[in-house]
Amino acid sequence: MDTIKGERKLLRYTYLLCIVCFLNLAILKQPFDKGAMVMAAVTCLLIGYSYFIIRRFFPDGDKYIFIFSSTLSVIGIVMLYRIDVSTSIKQIIWFAIGVTAYILIVVLLPDLKRFSKYRYIYLAFTILFMAMGTLFGKELYGAKNWVSIAGFRFQPSELGKLFLVAYLASALKDYDNKFIKLIEPAIVVMVCLGFMVLQRDLGSALIFFGISITILYIATSKLKYILTCLGLFSGGAFISYKLFDHVKTRVLIWKDPWPYASGKSYQIVQSMFSIATGGISGTGLGLGHPEYVPVKTTDFIFAVICEELGILMGFAIVILYFLLFYRGMRAAIYADDNFSRLLAVGFSGMIACQVLVIVGGVMNMIPLTGITLPLVSYGGSSMLSIFFALGVLQKISEEGR
Repeated sequence: MDTIKGERKLLRYTYLLCIVCFLNLAILKQPFDKGAMVMAAVTCLLIGYSYFIIRRFFPDGDKYIFIFSSTLSVIGIVMLYRIDVSTSIKQIIWFAIGVTAYILIVVLLPDLKRFSKYRYIYLAFTILFMAMGTLFGKELYGAKNWVSIAGFRFQPSELGKLFLVAYLASALKDYDNKFIKLIEPAIVVMVCLGFMVLQRDLGSALIFFGISITILYIATSKLKYILTCLGLFSGGAFISYKLFDHVKTRVLIWKDPWPYASGKSYQIVQSMFSIATGGISGTGLGLGHPEYVPVKTTDFIFAVICEELGILMGFAIVILYFLLFYRGMRAAIYADDNFSRLLAVGFSGMIACQVLVIVGGVMNMIPLTGITLPLVSYGGSSMLSIFFALGVLQKISEEGR
């Protein structure tokens, strides 16, 4: 009962955040923006109805996974509405589709242990989606990782990482201290990283590597394997630096962006200016200048949030991601089979790696790589892949002992 009270209290805070933020945006516009309040109502109804369905029919699982993800989605929808109304409307549609997929996974999927035997199906789809960008992708912002099919544009790597996690979980669930069982997964991971290097998608390469070593360590508990992987990855990164001008440019502007502020490092410099302008508490929602920040609805939305809501809100968002990661790892601890446990670890690590890579890049702590901030940035394929992962985490928490 105390858990239910805590969940509902957090839900009320989420509703309050949504209503207050959209009310603020509505008041700033003259005349009063009724559309903002409609967005607030639709968002709250979606979250409330989804929570009711999950709580009503599946009372045993960890509902904080859904609540934390909803809070992050609210922040994203609000900021996108402030930046561009049409983009925000698209995002709420993707949010509705993502939440629907989340619920369907919990309601319709049978026991996840049944899916542990489809190892080579996961492998086939992993290679397929990883190769699509290399073979059919169109270059955008320096990376060749977008594919258009029948007018619908998406990132195949977003789907590929889901299948990669499933494949690694299936391949390593029965690890019994025999090194030979690690050879095939190692080759698959290297092939995936190779595709990402060819596509110049450095962000996805970092995420895939992070996912792989996380699952590897949980499956084997051997630090020497992790150190070996770090050494190999460092060697691959050095070779990529020597071979690709795109990588050299990213490292160059990371080391010192200011000499290239009007050219190569324009994006990162504007991002840092935006974050610095906001300071601790921000300029106020709707009172900043996101028009000066490039790619503000996707890669650099964190900078816009820090400008208008302050670095404190930035820290709050990172804490929310940490709590989401914690709940995912908690589901892994209580899982009653290795496949489910490794799935939970992989999907939790996937979200954590993605957050660390993009937040670190936007703040110039690491070389910038163009990926989305999960649930906050605009993007249909990103929203769907994250909610799919969260749906599986929810399912694992429902099945846990």
